[in-house]
Amino acid sequence: MAEKSFKYVIVGGGVSAGYAAREFAKQGVKPGELAIISKEAVAPYERPALSKAYLFPESPARLPGFHVCVGSGGERLLPEWYKEKGIELILRTEIVKADLAGKTLVSAAGETFKYQILVIATGSTVIKLSDFGVQGADAKNIFYLREIDDADKLVEAIKTKKNGTAVIVGGGYIGLELGAALRINNLDVTMVYPEPWCMPRLFTADIAAFYEGYYANKGVKIIKGTVATGFSSNANGEVTEVKLKDGRVLEADIVVVGVGGRPLTTLFKGQVEEEKGGIKTDAFFKSSVPDVYAVGDVATFPLKLYNENRRVEHVDHSRKSAEQAVKAIKASEEGKSVEEYDYLPYFYSRSFDLAWQFYGDNVGETVLFGDNNPELPKAKFGTYWIKDGKVIGAFLEGGNPEENSAIAKVAKLQPPVESLDQLKKEGLTFASKI
Repeated sequence: MAEKSFKYVIVGGGVSAGYAAREFAKQGVKPGELAIISKEAVAPYERPALSKAYLFPESPARLPGFHVCVGSGGERLLPEWYKEKGIELILRTEIVKADLAGKTLVSAAGETFKYQILVIATGSTVIKLSDFGVQGADAKNIFYLREIDDADKLVEAIKTKKNGTAVIVGGGYIGLELGAALRINNLDVTMVYPEPWCMPRLFTADIAAFYEGYYANKGVKIIKGTVATGFSSNANGEVTEVKLKDGRVLEADIVVVGVGGRPLTTLFKGQVEEEKGGIKTDAFFKSSVPDVYAVGDVATFPLKLYNENRRVEHVDHSRKSAEQAVKAIKASEEGKSVEEYDYLPYFYSRSFDLAWQFYGDNVGETVLFGDNNPELPKAKFGTYWIKDGKVIGAFLEGGNPEENSAIAKVAKLQPPVESLDQLKKEGLTFASKI
């Protein structure tokens, strides 16, 4: 098959790819120089919409409404935008072989793509229960959510199984956001997870108690401390039951699994230095291989604020790392330099009428402030994390833009704390004084 050649190639078509394309355009990329190769059928879009607004029963989000870069308040990059800029969008194309030394990529269909500079933006893939040999895990109506195709199938099932029963396996981001979305669609929802509380990687027991109480008040049933060990299905191959390790059996018309993801680095194994499950980069997202950059979920980069290398799976970092890499690429071509990436970890979520934000690091002692009573009509509460006498992380539910900016500032500046009791009393006031 014919070989195509580009100056720059972005492999992967998710959030990072879209934000990198915008930055390339800003930096004056010439028509024909840049290609994005994606196995998805659509131009890059804001992935978080899939677990939130895409599933709403009324006024659901649909493309082209959430193409990048609308998620950060920027211009929506429709497929026409790429054409206008002379950027080649190569869709429905899965790369199955990467030769970094030979600067060559090969697709499943046998097409060859040559590049001078490669940006790896392959993101993550979902961990499936079938990976662990869970019995019956390949039944119909067991869903995972990563791409728009997955969301379309779930929307169809919600319509088909109207007012039916749903089981969510997992108590992290996907579990909580989809638990809320399915409940809003009037399904009978049960969440199952092995940990003692939801979102254990970020939430303290006090934070989790609020969300679990709130969800219970909305009619979501929660079963903790056990896992799904098998599924039963009917003659059509559709799931009917979820078997739990503790012996319980739950009826289910729909099952959604959210048990984590893993970075898609297999193509590059043995060719590039890796660390902490990702491709090791410097503060400009350059890998150990010349002219190869890695951004978003797949990059393990120097987190300057904490003086350690870290991999961050979140849309905010996907956007910012992509922009940083492109700025660095263009600066290096012009013999200039850019500042090192100085990232403040940021996570957020929205479900039901709730919205929380977190900045910084969640290690050390914690101080809960405000009232985390789930019965409150409009709760506002938060938590500070304190290490070595300084506030290094902050969480806030129900904050307005100014309050959210204040907790971000606290996490970035890491002010000293003399008394935890005083910090608890001051609560949000502490942040707004900084």
